Amino acid sequence: MNKELAAIIDHTNLKPDATPGDIERLCDEARKYGFCSVCVNSCYVPLAKKRLEGSDVKVCCVVGFPLGACDSETKSHETALAVRNGADEVDMVINVGMLKAGEFDYVYNDILSVVDAAHSAAVKVIIECCLLSDEQKIRACRLAVSAGAAFVKTSTGFSSGGATVTDVALMKKTVGGDAGVKAAGGIRTTEDAILMRMAGADRIGASASVSIVCDEDELKEENAGK
Repeated sequence: MNKELAAIIDHTNLKPDATPGDIERLCDEARKYGFCSVCVNSCYVPLAKKRLEGSDVKVCCVVGFPLGACDSETKSHETALAVRNGADEVDMVINVGMLKAGEFDYVYNDILSVVDAAHSAAVKVIIECCLLSDEQKIRACRLAVSAGAAFVKTSTGFSSGGATVTDVALMKKTVGGDAGVKAAGGIRTTEDAILMRMAGADRIGASASVSIVCDEDELKEENAGK
């Protein structure tokens, strides 16, 4: 097993039809393989927190997901509730339309409202690269850093594209040491994850996490035991 990769993976299930049982399995896998966190929708934060009690696995919650188009007060309230319920990290979606319209004060304050509501919980800002020009990606990253975000993140995985090596490298170059970069969306193999890591990703978001960190023999043994 690739423990180095496991330690930077946010093991993710954000499917609309994810059941409590699915989230319990997600948490059990995260504990077993040593993933950094589980990433879930807000309704499952209490369940994940309880299931992971006594482990080092963090609970990450998405906010304003997947469109980012709800108002800032809604995002702030969702964040505060998630943190109160046990979220250690918050992955928020920016208002993409406002960014593309050049409403940069709005975007900054939108991010800031979540950062403030999160208190000590780390905030990752999803900029949805597939919908932006390079200039807009750079602007979004700078706004996120200015607002106090801990990470910038490539994608929701629910739009027209996911993480690319080019985008990760651009984001890393933009934020430098001021924030981390999370690559998410379409990362399904060990090779995918390693390429993202080499490009500058500090964190990987994936639902295929077990396949990413285990070799073929380990996967066969795992499937045989089910």
